[in-house]
Amino acid sequence: MFFKPLVVACALLQASGLVSAAEYWESFKSNVNPKNITIPNIPQTTSKDESTQCKWYDASPLFTFNAADWPTPWMVATSNGMNTTAEFKALYNSIDWSKAPKIPVRRKTPDGSIDLSGYDSSDPDCWWSATTCTAPKYANTNPDIYSCPEPETWGLTFDDGPNCSHNAFYDYLEKQKLKASMFYVGSNVINWPYGAMRGVRDGHHIAQHTWSHDLMTTLSNQEVLAELYYTQKAIKMVTGVTPKYWRPAFGDVDDRVRWIATQLGLTNILWNLDTDDWAAGLTEPVEKIKKTYEDFITMGTNGTFAKSGNIVLMHEIDATTMDMALEYLPKIQKAYKRVVDVATCMNITYPYMEKTVKFDGIGKSSNATTSSTTKKSPASTAHHSTAASPSASKASENDPSAAPNLAASLSGLMVAAVVSIAVLV
Repeated sequence: MFFKPLVVACALLQASGLVSAAEYWESFKSNVNPKNITIPNIPQTTSKDESTQCKWYDASPLFTFNAADWPTPWMVATSNGMNTTAEFKALYNSIDWSKAPKIPVRRKTPDGSIDLSGYDSSDPDCWWSATTCTAPKYANTNPDIYSCPEPETWGLTFDDGPNCSHNAFYDYLEKQKLKASMFYVGSNVINWPYGAMRGVRDGHHIAQHTWSHDLMTTLSNQEVLAELYYTQKAIKMVTGVTPKYWRPAFGDVDDRVRWIATQLGLTNILWNLDTDDWAAGLTEPVEKIKKTYEDFITMGTNGTFAKSGNIVLMHEIDATTMDMALEYLPKIQKAYKRVVDVATCMNITYPYMEKTVKFDGIGKSSNATTSSTTKKSPASTAHHSTAASPSASKASENDPSAAPNLAASLSGLMVAAVVSIAVLV
């Protein structure tokens, strides 16, 4: 008696063109095949000159940007009326907000940083900014990933891409067969689509880093959902894949934000080592950041990571951070047994909602520095690839990003169906 109405409701939902939190990503229609990406040889994709790389280009027909369809770049994702679109309202209404944690929206200080004053020291909300808590205290909320379990492993991650001037940086990673978890900002993805496509084409693990890089706990439920949703949409439309993983700007997350991310099937990836590379030459002396790198490299040989690995926060944000990575990656590779992306170190076979791109597990990674039997793949010609990511692995999937449970998913479908019925009637 239950399943027949459900089937009818789902049919109505599909016919209306509206989406629920359980299936939202299926409504994104991309022109990009993530396993066969061809990037044109234009100055922006081939030059090493920063100003040349960062000139605007039209990525049609792979991705055509229409400003009316997106939040304003670098503004909170409800901007440009994006919280009033039919697709977003249907998504928002499909979520049972009565089950959301009753956690207040945080405040910013006058200088724009997070205001921690008055917060309960017992940390009832698992607020990372206050306590670096990574184990949610609220039920049905995906726990954070913050370290690689395999010993002597450097979890390679870069935030804030795709940077328009990253050609030399990505060329180096490709030449060294290094794969990283790239946390892309939605605003950058629509601004520099070929850069994001290259990340997938080169086999990097693409995750999201919100739309506007704002402090997530200071945003309303609607704003948090929009930041995540429109970044998911941007990455899918531009690259053909929808991430299962994300990272909040500045690591600012609590159980309210985690719960909302969980509704979209997203799991947070943090870190246990922070290079502070973004601050080099700005708020910290360059030599201080280099000393941090040297200290982390020493940890690879002094037994610090003899029983487990790390995940290291690095940035694609500018020439300084990318050049610093290029300087220290050879030393990192010498000091650690493996230098791999987080999907690989966690043995996550499918890091995207789609099953089109498959990753090898830690045992088959070509980034193990002690391996003498690694097979070299054919060099990429021009900017074309027929295999955007490590594949053909039979490693078991260990995926902590499971979407909300079946009951929650069905509930979301039914609520969205009611909305759809109202629209159709």
